[in-house]
Amino acid sequence: QVQLVESGGGLVQPGGSLRLSCAASGVISSIYTMGWYRQAPGKQRELVAHITSGGSINHADSVKERFTITRDNAKNTVYLQMNSLKPEDTAVYYCNGQIRGTTDWGNYWGQGTQVTVSS
Repeated sequence: QVQLVESGGGLVQPGGSLRLSCAASGVISSIYTMGWYRQAPGKQRELVAHITSGGSINHADSVKERFTITRDNAKNTVYLQMNSLKPEDTAVYYCNGQIRGTTDWGNYWGQGTQVTVSS
């Protein structure tokens, strides 16, 4: 069974930084895309950034220049460095991965980690 486990959320003041991590575990034969989504109260879940196994990256316009996604393929881990955080970045952040286990590809989600930006 493939699992995604996130860490690194918390409370930070506006202008501060946080780093999120997400590690994939289980029987994994290949990972294509790993990324981060977020969902604020009363809003739909939205893409923050994702990165392919080849290193191609897509960021939401709202986080470009502030957030950086990186990936360690050897550790099956994706990171999100968030700088210059704003109150509107407050949300639950979910890790996502398109992962092949023993036979089939699946779309997997982590349990979510809360990021709160407030003074």
